[in-house]
Amino acid sequence: LGLINGIKGTFRQLVYHEESVSTEALSEMFPNNTQFIRRPIYALIEINKSKIECKLQDLEPKLIPIPLVEQTFRVDIVDILPKDKKPKSNQKTILSIKRSALPLLPAYCVTTHKSQGQTLNKVIIDLKLPNETDDIAAVYVPLSRVKRLVDLAILR
Repeated sequence: LGLINGIKGTFRQLVYHEESVSTEALSEMFPNNTQFIRRPIYALIEINKSKIECKLQDLEPKLIPIPLVEQTFRVDIVDILPKDKKPKSNQKTILSIKRSALPLLPAYCVTTHKSQGQTLNKVIIDLKLPNETDDIAAVYVPLSRVKRLVDLAILR
């Protein structure tokens, strides 16, 4: 399918739950300029290297829905409580925390080593090398990642 951890894609849209609660009822409790933010269900990511041949229902080709991932973990808070708030021996200090998040990481930058062997659509390169590196490969590799010169921008 061409869908693996670490694959690059382009964020296109965040899709939200349709709320059944009327904002008119809530507007009496909150100021007029309140922005109500609904809970997202999934993100639509365009993955050009996707090999999914069938079009997903109501979606453009190469658009893949990435759902939220929910994790539950436990934290013992005894060490972070102030001394005067230390629990008695029969009190529980373990909290159960549930978190929802999109399993996405922004790929706004990659190292020269990471980019080796890749052809990229558009590239912005910083040619100021750390520690006065004279390695020609450290310059050649990022410059050669694009097919066309117009897709390349050099910062310094």
